Amino acid sequence: MNITKLGLLIFFAMGFFSCDNDDGVVSMNDMNPATIDAGNDPNFSIVANSDEDFAHFNRKVMVFEIPIYATSNVEDNKLLHAANIMAQYLDNDEDEVIDNMVIYNSMRSNKAFLMMWKTEADRDNFSPPNGFEVGQDLGADETVPVWHTNGHSGQFDAAIEEVWHIITNGGHERAYPSVFGTQQGSQISNAMDVARGGVFQNPPATYPESAWYSYDDPTCDYQCQGGEYIYWAMTSILGAQDNRFDEIGHEWKLNTKEKVENGDLAVYQLLTDPQYNFPKVLPDGSYRH
Repeated sequence: MNITKLGLLIFFAMGFFSCDNDDGVVSMNDMNPATIDAGNDPNFSIVANSDEDFAHFNRKVMVFEIPIYATSNVEDNKLLHAANIMAQYLDNDEDEVIDNMVIYNSMRSNKAFLMMWKTEADRDNFSPPNGFEVGQDLGADETVPVWHTNGHSGQFDAAIEEVWHIITNGGHERAYPSVFGTQQGSQISNAMDVARGGVFQNPPATYPESAWYSYDDPTCDYQCQGGEYIYWAMTSILGAQDNRFDEIGHEWKLNTKEKVENGDLAVYQLLTDPQYNFPKVLPDGSYRH
Protein backbone atom coordinates (compact mmCIF):
# COMPACT_ATOMS: atom_id res chain seq x y z
CA MET A 1 0.00 0.00 0.00
CA ASN A 2 1.39 3.36 -1.02
CA ILE A 3 0.68 5.91 1.69
CA THR A 4 1.04 9.33 0.14
CA LYS A 5 1.26 12.58 2.10
CA LEU A 6 -0.15 15.23 -0.20
CA GLY A 7 -1.59 18.20 1.60
CA LEU A 8 -3.45 16.63 4.50
CA LEU A 9 -2.98 12.87 4.71
CA ILE A 10 -5.60 10.20 4.58
CA PHE A 11 -4.82 7.78 7.36
CA PHE A 12 -4.65 4.22 6.07
CA ALA A 13 -4.29 2.35 9.35
CA MET A 14 -7.18 -0.09 9.40
CA GLY A 15 -9.54 -0.03 12.34
CA PHE A 16 -13.02 0.69 13.59
CA PHE A 17 -14.51 4.09 14.24
CA SER A 18 -17.33 5.32 16.43
CA CYS A 19 -20.30 7.28 15.14
CA ASP A 20 -21.03 10.44 17.07
CA ASN A 21 -23.28 12.91 15.31
CA ASP A 22 -22.15 15.74 17.57
CA ASP A 23 -18.73 15.41 15.96
CA GLY A 24 -20.18 15.41 12.49
CA VAL A 25 -19.95 11.64 11.97
CA VAL A 26 -22.96 10.08 10.28
CA SER A 27 -25.98 8.71 12.07
CA MET A 28 -28.72 6.51 10.62
CA ASN A 29 -30.90 9.62 10.20
CA ASP A 30 -28.13 11.25 8.16
CA MET A 31 -28.22 8.28 5.80
CA ASN A 32 -31.90 8.77 4.97
CA PRO A 33 -32.01 9.91 1.34
CA ALA A 34 -34.93 12.18 2.19
CA THR A 35 -32.61 14.33 4.32
CA ILE A 36 -30.05 14.83 1.56
CA ASP A 37 -30.22 18.11 -0.36
CA ALA A 38 -29.22 17.49 -3.98
CA GLY A 39 -27.95 21.06 -4.31
CA ASN A 40 -28.50 23.43 -7.22
CA ASP A 41 -25.60 22.61 -9.52
CA PRO A 42 -26.61 22.12 -13.18
CA ASN A 43 -24.27 19.16 -13.68
CA PHE A 44 -23.84 17.34 -10.38
CA SER A 45 -26.24 16.18 -7.67
CA ILE A 46 -25.50 15.32 -4.08
CA VAL A 47 -26.88 11.88 -3.26
CA ALA A 48 -27.11 9.79 -0.12
CA ASN A 49 -24.12 7.53 0.25
CA SER A 50 -24.93 3.85 0.60
CA ASP A 51 -21.42 2.49 -0.06
CA GLU A 52 -20.84 0.18 2.90
CA ASP A 53 -17.07 0.60 2.77
CA PHE A 54 -17.50 4.37 3.25
CA ALA A 55 -20.25 4.47 5.85
CA HIS A 56 -18.31 7.25 7.61
CA PHE A 57 -19.76 9.63 5.00
CA ASN A 58 -23.44 10.37 4.63
CA ARG A 59 -23.43 11.64 1.06
CA LYS A 60 -21.39 11.86 -2.10
CA VAL A 61 -21.11 13.31 -5.58
CA MET A 62 -20.04 11.20 -8.53
CA VAL A 63 -17.81 12.94 -11.07
CA PHE A 64 -17.47 10.77 -14.16
CA GLU A 65 -17.96 7.84 -11.77
CA ILE A 66 -15.16 9.03 -9.45
CA PRO A 67 -16.66 9.41 -5.95
CA ILE A 68 -16.27 12.42 -3.70
CA TYR A 69 -17.52 11.51 -0.23
CA ALA A 70 -18.45 14.02 2.45
CA THR A 71 -19.22 13.87 6.15
CA SER A 72 -22.55 15.29 7.26
CA ASN A 73 -21.15 18.65 8.37
CA VAL A 74 -19.41 19.53 5.09
CA GLU A 75 -21.25 22.38 3.40
CA ASP A 76 -23.08 21.43 0.22
CA ASN A 77 -21.53 24.26 -1.78
CA LYS A 78 -18.03 23.09 -0.79
CA LEU A 79 -18.81 19.53 -1.91
CA LEU A 80 -20.21 20.70 -5.24
CA HIS A 81 -17.27 23.06 -5.72
CA ALA A 82 -14.84 20.16 -5.36
CA ALA A 83 -16.89 18.17 -7.88
CA ASN A 84 -16.69 20.99 -10.41
CA ILE A 85 -12.94 21.37 -9.88
CA MET A 86 -12.45 17.66 -10.52
CA ALA A 87 -14.61 17.77 -13.64
CA GLN A 88 -12.63 20.71 -15.01
CA TYR A 89 -9.34 18.95 -14.43
CA LEU A 90 -10.55 15.80 -16.19
CA ASP A 91 -12.48 17.55 -18.97
CA ASN A 92 -10.58 20.80 -19.21
CA ASP A 93 -12.13 21.96 -22.47
CA GLU A 94 -15.57 21.16 -21.01
CA ASP A 95 -16.83 19.29 -24.05
CA GLU A 96 -18.24 16.45 -21.91
CA VAL A 97 -15.43 14.13 -23.04
CA ILE A 98 -12.59 13.07 -20.73
CA ASP A 99 -9.36 14.62 -22.03
CA ASN A 100 -7.08 11.66 -21.23
CA MET A 101 -8.83 8.31 -20.97
CA VAL A 102 -5.62 6.57 -19.90
CA ILE A 103 -5.53 8.74 -16.80
CA TYR A 104 -9.23 8.31 -16.15
CA ASN A 105 -9.14 4.52 -16.58
CA SER A 106 -6.21 4.34 -14.18
CA MET A 107 -8.18 6.27 -11.57
CA ARG A 108 -11.16 3.96 -12.01
CA SER A 109 -9.14 0.76 -11.91
CA ASN A 110 -7.30 1.93 -8.79
CA LYS A 111 -10.58 2.90 -7.09
CA ALA A 112 -9.49 6.49 -6.61
CA PHE A 113 -11.66 8.59 -4.30
CA LEU A 114 -11.72 11.98 -2.61
CA MET A 115 -13.07 12.42 0.90
CA MET A 116 -14.14 15.72 2.44
CA TRP A 117 -14.18 16.40 6.16
CA LYS A 118 -15.11 19.29 8.42
CA THR A 119 -13.28 18.49 11.66
CA GLU A 120 -10.04 16.66 12.35
CA ALA A 121 -12.07 13.99 14.14
CA ASP A 122 -13.95 13.36 10.88
CA ARG A 123 -10.67 12.81 9.10
CA ASP A 124 -8.80 10.89 11.75
CA ASN A 125 -11.62 8.45 12.55
CA PHE A 126 -11.80 7.20 8.97
CA SER A 127 -9.84 4.13 7.93
CA PRO A 128 -10.11 3.28 4.21
CA PRO A 129 -11.02 -0.36 3.62
CA ASN A 130 -8.80 -2.95 2.00
CA GLY A 131 -8.50 -2.45 -1.73
CA PHE A 132 -8.85 1.34 -1.59
CA GLU A 133 -5.26 2.52 -1.62
CA VAL A 134 -5.66 5.65 -3.72
CA GLY A 135 -7.44 8.28 -1.70
CA GLN A 136 -7.03 11.95 -0.94
CA ASP A 137 -8.63 14.14 1.68
CA LEU A 138 -9.86 17.73 1.45
CA GLY A 139 -10.98 19.87 4.36
CA ALA A 140 -14.19 21.87 4.00
CA ASP A 141 -12.68 24.94 5.66
CA GLU A 142 -9.73 24.92 3.25
CA THR A 143 -12.10 24.74 0.27
CA VAL A 144 -12.59 28.37 -0.71
CA PRO A 145 -14.75 28.95 -3.82
CA VAL A 146 -14.58 32.75 -3.41
CA TRP A 147 -10.83 32.71 -4.10
CA HIS A 148 -11.69 32.34 -7.78
CA THR A 149 -13.88 35.42 -7.89
CA ASN A 150 -11.81 37.79 -5.75
CA GLY A 151 -8.78 38.05 -7.99
CA HIS A 152 -7.00 34.97 -6.65
CA SER A 153 -6.35 36.75 -3.39
CA GLY A 154 -7.07 35.90 0.22
CA GLN A 155 -7.18 32.34 1.54
CA PHE A 156 -6.11 29.93 -1.19
CA ASP A 157 -8.60 27.36 -2.47
CA ALA A 158 -7.01 24.06 -1.45
CA ALA A 159 -9.41 22.16 -3.73
CA ILE A 160 -7.05 23.21 -6.54
CA GLU A 161 -4.29 21.24 -4.82
CA GLU A 162 -5.98 18.23 -3.25
CA VAL A 163 -8.17 17.35 -6.24
CA TRP A 164 -5.12 17.56 -8.48
CA HIS A 165 -3.24 15.22 -6.14
CA ILE A 166 -5.82 12.46 -6.46
CA ILE A 167 -5.76 12.78 -10.25
CA THR A 168 -1.98 12.58 -10.48
CA ASN A 169 -1.66 9.88 -7.81
CA GLY A 170 -4.43 7.70 -9.15
CA GLY A 171 -3.83 8.60 -12.78
CA HIS A 172 -0.52 9.94 -14.08
CA GLU A 173 1.79 8.27 -11.59
CA ARG A 174 0.30 4.83 -12.19
CA ALA A 175 -0.57 5.08 -15.87
CA TYR A 176 2.85 6.41 -16.89
CA PRO A 177 5.22 5.21 -14.14
CA SER A 178 8.45 5.72 -16.08
CA VAL A 179 7.45 9.31 -16.84
CA PHE A 180 5.33 10.55 -13.93
CA GLY A 181 5.95 7.92 -11.28
CA THR A 182 7.21 9.43 -8.03
CA GLN A 183 9.78 6.71 -7.52
CA GLN A 184 13.43 7.62 -8.08
CA GLY A 185 14.54 7.40 -11.71
CA SER A 186 11.35 8.47 -13.48
CA GLN A 187 11.50 11.48 -15.78
CA ILE A 188 9.55 13.68 -13.37
CA SER A 189 11.67 12.55 -10.42
CA ASN A 190 14.89 13.26 -12.31
CA ALA A 191 13.60 16.78 -13.00
CA MET A 192 12.68 17.16 -9.33
CA ASP A 193 16.17 16.18 -8.20
CA VAL A 194 17.60 18.90 -10.40
CA ALA A 195 15.08 21.36 -8.98
CA ARG A 196 16.13 20.46 -5.44
CA GLY A 197 19.84 20.46 -6.18
CA GLY A 198 20.31 16.80 -5.30
CA VAL A 199 18.73 13.45 -4.49
CA PHE A 200 17.12 13.60 -1.04
CA GLN A 201 15.01 10.76 0.29
CA ASN A 202 13.72 13.15 2.94
CA PRO A 203 13.88 16.94 2.99
CA PRO A 204 17.39 18.03 4.06
CA ALA A 205 17.99 20.54 6.82
CA THR A 206 19.39 22.93 4.20
CA TYR A 207 18.95 22.93 0.44
CA PRO A 208 21.61 24.10 -2.02
CA GLU A 209 21.29 27.80 -2.84
CA SER A 210 20.58 26.87 -6.47
CA ALA A 211 17.39 24.92 -5.55
CA TRP A 212 14.04 26.32 -6.63
CA TYR A 213 12.05 23.52 -5.02
CA SER A 214 12.74 23.13 -1.32
CA TYR A 215 9.97 21.21 0.40
CA ASP A 216 10.70 21.20 4.10
CA ASP A 217 8.14 18.95 5.83
CA PRO A 218 10.26 16.19 7.47
CA THR A 219 7.37 13.71 7.27
CA CYS A 220 7.28 13.94 3.46
CA ASP A 221 9.28 11.13 1.88
CA TYR A 222 10.68 10.97 -1.66
CA GLN A 223 7.40 9.97 -3.31
CA CYS A 224 5.48 12.57 -1.36
CA GLN A 225 7.91 15.26 -2.50
CA GLY A 226 7.40 14.08 -6.08
CA GLY A 227 3.66 14.56 -5.85
CA GLU A 228 4.11 18.03 -4.45
CA TYR A 229 6.55 18.90 -7.22
CA ILE A 230 4.02 17.96 -9.91
CA TYR A 231 1.42 20.07 -8.13
CA TRP A 232 3.61 23.17 -7.81
CA ALA A 233 4.77 23.03 -11.42
CA MET A 234 1.36 22.32 -12.98
CA THR A 235 -0.56 24.92 -11.00
CA SER A 236 2.13 27.52 -11.64
CA ILE A 237 1.82 26.87 -15.37
CA LEU A 238 -1.95 27.31 -15.05
CA GLY A 239 -1.60 30.60 -13.15
CA ALA A 240 -2.81 29.54 -9.70
CA GLN A 241 0.37 30.70 -7.95
CA ASP A 242 0.89 34.08 -9.67
CA ASN A 243 0.00 36.13 -6.58
CA ARG A 244 1.46 33.82 -3.96
CA PHE A 245 5.24 34.17 -4.13
CA ASP A 246 5.51 35.76 -0.68
CA GLU A 247 3.54 32.87 0.76
CA ILE A 248 5.14 29.97 -1.10
CA GLY A 249 8.57 31.24 -2.18
CA HIS A 250 10.34 29.46 0.66
CA GLU A 251 9.18 26.17 -0.91
CA TRP A 252 8.62 26.91 -4.58
CA LYS A 253 10.21 29.82 -6.43
CA LEU A 254 8.88 29.32 -9.96
CA ASN A 255 5.37 30.57 -9.26
CA THR A 256 4.42 31.66 -12.81
CA LYS A 257 4.23 29.95 -16.18
CA GLU A 258 7.10 32.05 -17.48
CA LYS A 259 9.29 31.18 -14.51
CA VAL A 260 8.63 27.45 -14.94
CA GLU A 261 9.37 27.56 -18.66
CA ASN A 262 12.57 29.55 -18.19
CA GLY A 263 13.73 28.00 -14.93
CA ASP A 264 12.70 24.33 -15.15
CA LEU A 265 12.41 23.42 -18.82
CA ALA A 266 12.37 19.68 -18.08
CA VAL A 267 9.17 19.78 -16.04
CA TYR A 268 7.62 22.40 -18.31
CA GLN A 269 8.10 20.16 -21.35
CA LEU A 270 6.63 17.16 -19.53
CA LEU A 271 3.56 19.03 -18.30
CA THR A 272 2.84 20.66 -21.65
CA ASP A 273 3.53 17.60 -23.83
CA PRO A 274 0.39 17.26 -25.98
CA GLN A 275 0.43 13.46 -25.80
CA TYR A 276 -0.65 13.65 -22.13
CA ASN A 277 -3.28 16.34 -22.67
CA PHE A 278 -2.71 18.16 -19.38
CA PRO A 279 -5.09 20.96 -18.38
CA LYS A 280 -4.51 24.29 -20.07
CA VAL A 281 -7.02 26.33 -18.08
CA LEU A 282 -7.10 26.63 -14.29
CA PRO A 283 -10.33 25.18 -12.88
CA ASP A 284 -12.56 27.69 -11.11
CA GLY A 285 -15.39 25.46 -9.92
CA SER A 286 -17.83 26.31 -12.72
CA TYR A 287 -17.79 23.26 -14.99
CA ARG A 288 -20.09 23.88 -17.97
CA HIS A 289 -21.94 26.65 -16.09
